[in-house]
Amino acid sequence: MIKALDHLIIAVSDIDSAEENYTKVFGVNPVWRGEHKELGTENSLFNFQNTYFELLAAKGDGLGAALVNYYLQESGDGLIGIVLGTEDINKCYKVLQSKGYALGEISEGKGVNTKDGEIRKWKNLFLPAELTRGIFAFIIQHTKGKLEDYKSDDKSAVNKLDHVVIQTNDPDGFTDIYKDIYGIRLALDKHVEPWNSRMLFFRCNKTTIEVIEKKEEAGVVDKLWGLSWEVDSIKDAHKRLLKHGIEVTPIKKGIKENTLVATIKSHTNNVPTLLIEHL
Repeated sequence: MIKALDHLIIAVSDIDSAEENYTKVFGVNPVWRGEHKELGTENSLFNFQNTYFELLAAKGDGLGAALVNYYLQESGDGLIGIVLGTEDINKCYKVLQSKGYALGEISEGKGVNTKDGEIRKWKNLFLPAELTRGIFAFIIQHTKGKLEDYKSDDKSAVNKLDHVVIQTNDPDGFTDIYKDIYGIRLALDKHVEPWNSRMLFFRCNKTTIEVIEKKEEAGVVDKLWGLSWEVDSIKDAHKRLLKHGIEVTPIKKGIKENTLVATIKSHTNNVPTLLIEHL
């Protein structure tokens, strides 16, 4: 049913500043700058080999502006949403409805690139709380237009999303949704002794949804936590980031065998961010 982790949404109070930050962090330029006038929002998009990254800000009034302002008031800039991609949103609707979930109507969206007037269109299916469990999430089917393909020969530039980290206090329930309902492949389910908790890996479109069990929360709660981005050369990326005045930790061996990692400590608009190179 779900074919991809389509994109990630980051709420920001100042889109120009955030765009400048992430152009430095990623080492590539945004491919889209547009508005959703009916929603009262504007966005800047960075495209990668396996997903895209959306900076979203309020601009006027509307449901989108209300959503962004809510998150900004609660916790400031940060990662707020995960969007799941499908090739047949009507089928998704029927499957979820057959399982007893109460759904709203499928909505249509339109974006215009202010740089060149290019138009993209899509259909959205917003998900009920029983499925999102505290995360802003919806299903999307793109119907017209596309983003400019990822293009960069710079080994220091981010080229793909390695994984997104989600925390949950109900790993079994999470699995029921993402594996059994959404049909996303569960690649790993193991108990991590030092943490005394479970770790789950769900794989789709060459990225991973990494789920970490956190037992402290009362009730059933899922939370978006952070992002890990892949580079061809973490040594070159480290030099590039320092050159731009970005705070980054020293490179070290990753928990996963044959990886090198470094944590970016500034210019991420409060999104915990890791760089990784697979050796």
